[in-house]
Amino acid sequence: MNLWTRRVVIGTAAVSMALSVAACGKAGDGGKAADGGGGGGDSKTIGLLLPENKTTRYETFDRPLMTAKIRELCGDCKVMYNNAAQDTENQKKQFDALITQGVKVIILDPVDYKATKSWVNQAAKKGVKVVAYDRLAEGQISAYVSYDNEKIGRLQGEALVKALGDKAKESDVVMINGSPTDPNAPFFKKGAHSVLDKQVKKISYEQDIPDWSSDEANKKMSAAIDSLGKSAIQGVYSANDGMAGGIITALKNQGVKVPVGGQDSELAGLQRILKGDQAFTIYKQIKPQADITAEIAVKLLKGEKIDSLTPTKVDSLSGEVKGIPAKLYDAQIVTKDNIEDTLVKDKVYKVSDICTPDVKAACEAAGIK
Repeated sequence: MNLWTRRVVIGTAAVSMALSVAACGKAGDGGKAADGGGGGGDSKTIGLLLPENKTTRYETFDRPLMTAKIRELCGDCKVMYNNAAQDTENQKKQFDALITQGVKVIILDPVDYKATKSWVNQAAKKGVKVVAYDRLAEGQISAYVSYDNEKIGRLQGEALVKALGDKAKESDVVMINGSPTDPNAPFFKKGAHSVLDKQVKKISYEQDIPDWSSDEANKKMSAAIDSLGKSAIQGVYSANDGMAGGIITALKNQGVKVPVGGQDSELAGLQRILKGDQAFTIYKQIKPQADITAEIAVKLLKGEKIDSLTPTKVDSLSGEVKGIPAKLYDAQIVTKDNIEDTLVKDKVYKVSDICTPDVKAACEAAGIK
């Protein structure tokens, strides 16, 4: 986003798949789950609200990483957790319940960023600090931690152009964008358009997909093929890996083979990349993001300053809230050539996780052992 000043060098951070989720409640069950202690909220409780569980990262990485870091920084702190399962009204109830129980700091990754304004402002009036995580919420939030999302879109566009190779200038591309309720999705789209509009022949079909639904992406891709014809599609931009899975299935069903890109470095996406079904993904290191968010939340809980952790200032998307303290991270393109030097090296996945029997030959061909 142009109004943001961005500059971050991310240190390599190990994200262990072995992190236990045993202490966590059931994902998306709508009930209260207290990680690291039960009971109601008090001066030692931090609320954690994540938006959905279709994307594997939230339950596999974000939640356990933040919970572990909060415990490390504050041994007697509790984390009260809920997953909204992509339901805005459900998330509002979860947010209100935390306020009622006296929780003073809430980490919020909103389902629908526009809907949060009234909740967050009411919380602020009661002295509750809200940290927007991954997605920028509306309202008087105290801090924001995410990625440079427009740059991620540019990386996606650049990777697709590279995958198209010499034929990029003559290529018609389909764009399957993320959820309209996700504030990051317009920036991914904007960044991708800034590259693709100049470097491919044209965007011949474009759709936003509610809830980042893989099934809906599959349907829209099938509709694009029916509308344009099999030979009129040379590449597909997919805003994330989950939707890329549905898109690739639709393409295969019609006998179409073209480059498809994604985002999030999901395990299934990496396996598709190795097998040649998907061209690339975007690797966003989750551990630094989760760790800094936990540190900010603990400092806010203790009434300490967070200036050293939030070097950037951003404005809310509505423009109503100015100068929100923020920390924004960079990301990188991942293809089969650098999976080992990124995801494996950082211990996000073990080789054994990626190189299952059906992928073993592809792993060996890529030099992953």
